[in-house]
Amino acid sequence: MKKGFKKYVAAAAAVASLFSFQLTSEAAYQLSSEVKDATPALLQAAQIGVLTNENPELQELENKDAIVVMSFGTTYKETRAKTIDATVKEIQAAHPNTKVVVAFTSHIIIDRIQAKEGIKYPTPEEALDQLKEEGYSRVALTSLQLFPGMEYAYQTAVFNLYKNNFKKMTMGTPIMYWMGQEEQRDDIAEFVQAVKTQFPKQGKQDAILLLAHGTPHPSNAYYSVIQNRINQAGLKNVYLYTVEGWPSLNDIIPQLKAAGVKHVTLMPTMMVAGDHATNDMAGDEPDSHKSILQAQGFKVDAYIHGLGENEAVRKMFVERANESWDHLQGTVK
Repeated sequence: MKKGFKKYVAAAAAVASLFSFQLTSEAAYQLSSEVKDATPALLQAAQIGVLTNENPELQELENKDAIVVMSFGTTYKETRAKTIDATVKEIQAAHPNTKVVVAFTSHIIIDRIQAKEGIKYPTPEEALDQLKEEGYSRVALTSLQLFPGMEYAYQTAVFNLYKNNFKKMTMGTPIMYWMGQEEQRDDIAEFVQAVKTQFPKQGKQDAILLLAHGTPHPSNAYYSVIQNRINQAGLKNVYLYTVEGWPSLNDIIPQLKAAGVKHVTLMPTMMVAGDHATNDMAGDEPDSHKSILQAQGFKVDAYIHGLGENEAVRKMFVERANESWDHLQGTVK
């Protein structure tokens, strides 16, 4: 138990009792044992952090374990190899004797890869159906999402729909989940330190613009927390913006001018360097971010590499996969 965590347990228990929640580990929560008549909806709502389910009707089955790595996917073959494939290889290396399956959540990307490359990636549902057919009884799900947005909601929906098909199933968190609340770990601060390893040297008139995707999901608020941690880390003239959410590039440009910035490095904050990075961010069309900034008088460079190429970021994904695996094995104290 980490330093300060016992104090957290005591404090959290006092607050949690008001809501019938009880802390069980750093990675997951469960309802208080005093709740005797919890409905299925209440039980499901109470699950945050790493999710765990055991089906009492299947406990006689022999343990046969697998890991399913879930990613949105990309049609860009080269960046897929350097990011998604590289991360999965590291997860597999951490579990050399375990079957590791990759599943894509984007059905459109699955169809396009199959048509163009002749490779058929399964959806998470298809991957689990196949594992069930092959006799696997316990499955650890892990996500290559950055934070719990719409794609992670899809992945947790898969967990909830399939969890009773197996003797035991666990579902890990994205690499950014906890924010240091109530002395919980701060995934966002760790993420900022990981991304910082790929930053170029900056002068007073240089800025780094981190392009994120953006989402209509309320989790778009994570971007504000990331920017806060960037500022807390003392990283000057580093701004996060989105291609499809808030803040947009138009929100950032006035800040660049106010700070006296003359030169900008654009950098995708996405798992892969796909269409958004190549075209929306760094393309030569008049409406690309590079062109818009150049028209505003900035000198612009682009770093076109997905986060999956960053060794420190891959390490975080492996840690989350290990966390889901440890819950599957029942080794989390």
